[in-house]
Amino acid sequence: MIRGTRAPYRQLSGLGLDMFTNDELAELHRATLDILADAGLMVLNDEAQEIFHAHGCEVDKKTNIVKMPPYIVEEAIRSAPSKLLLAGRNPKYDIVLEGTRVGFTNFGVGIKVLDMETGKVRESTNKDLAECAILCDATEGVDVVGQSVTPRDTPPAVQDLYAAETCLANTSKHFHHLEIFSGESAKRLFQMGAAIAGGEEEMRRRPVCSMNVCPVSPMQLSYECCGGIIECAKVGLPCNILSMALSGGTAPVTNAGTLLVHNAEVLGGITLSQLTKKGAPIIYGSSTTMFDLTLATAPVGAPEMGMISAAVAKLAQYYNLPSYVSGT
Repeated sequence: MIRGTRAPYRQLSGLGLDMFTNDELAELHRATLDILADAGLMVLNDEAQEIFHAHGCEVDKKTNIVKMPPYIVEEAIRSAPSKLLLAGRNPKYDIVLEGTRVGFTNFGVGIKVLDMETGKVRESTNKDLAECAILCDATEGVDVVGQSVTPRDTPPAVQDLYAAETCLANTSKHFHHLEIFSGESAKRLFQMGAAIAGGEEEMRRRPVCSMNVCPVSPMQLSYECCGGIIECAKVGLPCNILSMALSGGTAPVTNAGTLLVHNAEVLGGITLSQLTKKGAPIIYGSSTTMFDLTLATAPVGAPEMGMISAAVAKLAQYYNLPSYVSGT
């Protein structure tokens, strides 16, 4: 008996979840383009507005609304790298983000800890952050070390820089900064990484750190968010553009509606990045979940968050972009 080769043949390795058909993904994409073109995003940063305007977007200075033609958004998606190296200080911890490859990182950013000696809850400190980084560095299942807690005992104006120094000094893996306050801090984070990597060009080739910025839901790119995106694009620092929309709070109560708001915010940030510098390294990020109306909290263990995160991963694959999703 002759058994010919199957053509085509899709094989699933491990556990997978198909959230959408290709037609459904295309429909989500088209709806997002309509939102960005017709409603636009509120962009609260003059430099960002100038970048958008210079590339053909409609900018209303009175309302700070920026409307983006579909061709500009789609060109930005195409120009963003589909493969991203997150280098470790020790090259054996290098991790590549692309396609359906999966890696793991720790959650952040807590402002309190349970003291192991007293058993009481207290504000987190720089020492706690260092110890968490050491623990994550030693944990085999953690591929990238994220900022776990905020060092509340450091000066607030430079808290993000203290956190960067502490984590970079206490891990041999890639460090992902989750709490950068400004474009200037993004520049300094890049300089810290360059000092470790052996220069700016080597840092661009093998980035030992990356950072996270968050749009403000619904549909806003804040001054700080824009500053981080722009500076990362200029220097070549990988930037995770991460929406934190809340179903029933800062986004529609349905998962579908929330996903559209989320997608518009992230694609708006990606567009700003690529208009600043084509090919700038970005990650399509999500910490979007539902809003608990009873407790007024954003539960990261909610089933809705798992569903949204799976949907976000599929959207990122549709765009051929590396992704990051939060969860427990």
